[in-house]
Amino acid sequence: MSMQFPDQESLSDRNKGLVLAVSSSIFIGASFIVKKKGLRAAGATGIRAGSGGYSYLSKPLWWAGMVTMIVGEIANFAAYAFAPAILVTPLGALSIIVSAVLAHYLLNEKLNLFGLLGGMLCVAGSLTIVLHAPEERPITSLLQVWQLALQPGFLLYVVSAVAVTLVFMLHIAPAHGTTSIYVYITICSLVGSLSVMSCKALGIALKLTFEGDNQFVHPQIYFCLLVVAVCVVTQMNYLNKALDLFNTAIVSPIYYVMFTTFTITASVILFQEVQSPRQATTEVCGFVTIVIGTFLLHSTKDLDITLAGLNAATKSTFSAASLSELQMQRLPLTSNGALDSPAPTGHRMTNSDRF
Repeated sequence: MSMQFPDQESLSDRNKGLVLAVSSSIFIGASFIVKKKGLRAAGATGIRAGSGGYSYLSKPLWWAGMVTMIVGEIANFAAYAFAPAILVTPLGALSIIVSAVLAHYLLNEKLNLFGLLGGMLCVAGSLTIVLHAPEERPITSLLQVWQLALQPGFLLYVVSAVAVTLVFMLHIAPAHGTTSIYVYITICSLVGSLSVMSCKALGIALKLTFEGDNQFVHPQIYFCLLVVAVCVVTQMNYLNKALDLFNTAIVSPIYYVMFTTFTITASVILFQEVQSPRQATTEVCGFVTIVIGTFLLHSTKDLDITLAGLNAATKSTFSAASLSELQMQRLPLTSNGALDSPAPTGHRMTNSDRF
């Protein structure tokens, strides 16, 4: 008698989305490491990407990382077709774990104890925002998304995002891009939020087209394709610079946090979801957690802190405090309650010394 496992033979749409989302995180997390190895190889023989070089384009290892990232993004795009965003988006945090573990073993990049705690706070804050973000309204056509995108609120967000990106690219990045990790990642995150909105529109168009309602007759779909192409190229360029200059274990969580925050903001504005006071308060708490986590992660990245080191420092501090207290107890008191200093060596204490 043969045994049958219906759950394994025919997965539900939700399970398919879950599998695709987890697979996406694994591929994207691994792509950071493969691309970083390609960037290192390119920097050893040519101009580094952080200095404006593009020699990494001739390295097969970098292209392998790029292909890995594309596979991950395709899996992530497909996951949204089977599962709700509230399930798919938080699983993007898994890419941080994958990236940190692989960087430890393959790139010899160390993540100290406070950095690990900061990364966990970043992930927790991001999950808090994602899980309490309002659900999107049902969308049935590409033209419906286009009408929403023409509303004043989203147009203001687009203009602001483009303006801030241009200021960072033209003025801040040349002066501070090599010293501040937030410069390049801010550019990637802002541009990425616009690319996600365009990808959502394309996803809706492709789904409707496969169902028999051809959306490629609308010129708006080609504008969305152009936006995605420009945004992806910009993202990859500045993400390469960040990966080339800074620790991968630091770049991954900060990029995830900022990208998630900007994407949720763009989504809320575009689809005009109404939030309750409880939702808004929870999202603010999540954002504060992210800020604390990123500060802890960034401010302690150059410190060599381990659990054993903290234990040793704690014991040393306790011993010093105990010794100081014991010395204080041995000092005699004067008549007015002040501590009397011990007499110098070879000097006999007299009543005049004491009083």
